[in-house]
Amino acid sequence: MKRGKLSRMIKDAPYEARDSQAEAWAANSYVPRKSSRNGATIFSLALFLATGAIVLGVSYLTSGRVTLIALLLAALMALLVVSSVHTALSWEKVVVLRLGNFNRVVGPGLYFTIPVIEHGTIRVDQRTIATPFYAEKTLTADLVPVTVDAVLFWVVWDAQKACTEVEDYYAAVSFLAQTALREAVGRSTVAEVALRRDQLDAEIKADIEKEAADWGLDIIAVKVRDIVIPDELQEVMSLEAQADREKNARMTVAAAEVDLADMLKEAAVLYGGEDAAMKLRTMLMQYETVRKSRGAVVTVPTAISDGFVEGEGKPRSV
Repeated sequence: MKRGKLSRMIKDAPYEARDSQAEAWAANSYVPRKSSRNGATIFSLALFLATGAIVLGVSYLTSGRVTLIALLLAALMALLVVSSVHTALSWEKVVVLRLGNFNRVVGPGLYFTIPVIEHGTIRVDQRTIATPFYAEKTLTADLVPVTVDAVLFWVVWDAQKACTEVEDYYAAVSFLAQTALREAVGRSTVAEVALRRDQLDAEIKADIEKEAADWGLDIIAVKVRDIVIPDELQEVMSLEAQADREKNARMTVAAAEVDLADMLKEAAVLYGGEDAAMKLRTMLMQYETVRKSRGAVVTVPTAISDGFVEGEGKPRSV
């Protein structure tokens, strides 16, 4: 990617973007090439030329020459045929109005309309559509500004409602998704937003479905892609998580120590008392220390070790 293009992309980004964020924004802003309608256009053009040629051919055969009236008649007939015969692609539905009133939904394939009286208002794409949306610096329930980036997957299941109930269903569902995202974030704390993405997805999807159902739209899924939390709060949350994990680790060690003490107490009964239990625990601690340090332990018999002391713990002079 060229440096100038990257700079413009960072400048036009919806929020402050670092290099990694700019790279992600470039990937998200990629617009794939849409399906071509060249075939349907070529069909209409060929139909126009064929109709005009037929009219001119009939005029030449009947009068022996092509007159201006024949040219005008050929153009008029070609326009009438082109406005009557249409094609809809495999994933399209076309809403047809007759004198301004809804008449029928046609397609895909070849369909016919009455010139002047009927016309197709809109071609509805019934494939799954992915719409990215985001909420910039939205306050959570605990008044923390967060930026949430998500994507909405939806499809038009009723072409009539999509055409007659809402002016621009694509723009409407985009604004509705953004509004639902802000409301869902505002009902949750920053911890819930960061840790419970599945719940956030479900809440946003439910809010959109309540409104979009009257527009003939079916909401397939909502997926939160990224959550940007202020750097200061990230450090605090990291320290809190570390403290919580350290607390859990200490509690686990304490519980293990209690279980080990009970086991050693049972073993000490066999060896002769509590002193034996303490010696067993000392030996286990020495073993753990040596194992971690990868050292070695030299065991000296009691009779020999006693010879290095005399009296009441005084070292013997050599």
